[in-house]
Amino acid sequence: MPARPSPRSHLAIAQRGVSLIELLVGIAIIVIAVALGAPSFTEWIYNSQIRSTAESVQNGLQSARSEAVRRNTPVRMQLTTSLDDSCAIATAGPNWVVSTASPVSKCGSGNTDISQMGQSVSGRASATIDSGHAGVFGFSGLGRMTTTTSPDTKLEDAVINIQSSKGTCAADGGNLRCLRILVSAGGQIRMCDPKRGSGDPMACIP
Repeated sequence: MPARPSPRSHLAIAQRGVSLIELLVGIAIIVIAVALGAPSFTEWIYNSQIRSTAESVQNGLQSARSEAVRRNTPVRMQLTTSLDDSCAIATAGPNWVVSTASPVSKCGSGNTDISQMGQSVSGRASATIDSGHAGVFGFSGLGRMTTTTSPDTKLEDAVINIQSSKGTCAADGGNLRCLRILVSAGGQIRMCDPKRGSGDPMACIP
């Protein structure tokens, strides 16, 4: 009759843990996986910041156009340095204000000329805005682009480039998917990708 294993042998098997070599191999695999995935994850974060910024700017422009049509009066969207009473118009402003005033000198909550405002670039985001029209975009009661004063702007198509301070755009040979907001003189507002080719719905060139 074979000898029955003692309770101590079962206990030894149950308590057997991971050896040092197995632990080191597991850590090495995790480190390699993180090292391989980190660049892609970082690019995804920067691309997400670019897209959220572009969507915010587009929403500000569409709000200004809708407000102009609703009121049947000129309304402008201005990029500003801040959203408090120290705000100033800036072509690369991280915030936007929709207003009937020309121009907005104070962006505090007590300004009745302001209908909407928003923050395009959060404090920790790397996205950058490069706009023409001196950072000001006017719309008429018909929803078309119109000239503004203080600062003076011309009646022409406008382009706003949304990029990142952390890398190069794919259209310039980099890895980041930079975006562009196009505003036609007729009032059409759309987002496009400079990297996309002609015929693509997201292409900047029809």
